[in-house]
Amino acid sequence: MIEKPVISAAEAAAMVKPGHVVHIGGFLGCGNPDALVAALVDSGTKNLTLVCNDTGIYNEAKGIDNGPAPLIRAKAFKTIIVSHIGTNPETQRQMNAGESEVVLVPQGTLAERIRAAGNGLGGILTPTGVGTEVEEGKQKITLKGKDFLLEVALPGDVALIKAKRADKAGNLVYSKTARNFNPIMATACQTVIVEAEEIVEIGELDPDQVHTPSIFVDFIVQAE
Repeated sequence: MIEKPVISAAEAAAMVKPGHVVHIGGFLGCGNPDALVAALVDSGTKNLTLVCNDTGIYNEAKGIDNGPAPLIRAKAFKTIIVSHIGTNPETQRQMNAGESEVVLVPQGTLAERIRAAGNGLGGILTPTGVGTEVEEGKQKITLKGKDFLLEVALPGDVALIKAKRADKAGNLVYSKTARNFNPIMATACQTVIVEAEEIVEIGELDPDQVHTPSIFVDFIVQAE
C-alpha cells in the first residue's frame, strides 16, 4: 500500500486557489479541520465557494471562533453553501450587506447532494422544499402523483476534512459524531486533504474500523 504525502498545513492551504469550491468537514465546531482553516486564513486566498454544514460559531465576547468562522471573517468566500448560519452573526452581516452570496440548503438535501457527487450521480430527487422558496428556479418532477425537486450534485475542487486517526496510506478513522460530513466530502472532491490528530503506520488500523478508505485521500496533515 502506497504512503500518502504528509505535508504542512501551509502547504495544504497553498493548494487552494481563487475560484475553487472548497468542502470543509465538521458540524458546529465538531470535526472541523481547525489547523487547515487557520492556514487558509493565513494564505489570504479569496474568491472561494464554501460548502459546509454551517459557518461555525462566532461570538467575540465569549472568545468563540470555530469551524469556518475565521474564513468568514477574512471574507474568503464569494459564495457560501450551507444549511445553517444562525451561530455566526458575521455571515448574516455579509449576506445582508451583499458582500457574500449565501445559499441556504436543507441539511439532508445538502448531505445528499454531496453524496451524489461522490457516487457519480447527476443529482437527487427530494420532496423537501416543494411548495416553498426552496423550489424557486428548480426543476419539479412528478412521480406516481408526488412532486419532487431535482437537486443537482455538489462536487468540490478541494476537501478539507478532519480525522481522529490516519495511517500513512490515508485510511481514516473518525471520532464518534465528528464523523458527520467528513466521509461524504472525502468522496466528492478532486483533492482531499485530511488533518489527522494521530498518524500511525500502515497496518495499525483495524480494517473493519476504517471509515474512509485510502483511495479517497491525497494528502495528510498532522493536527496541531
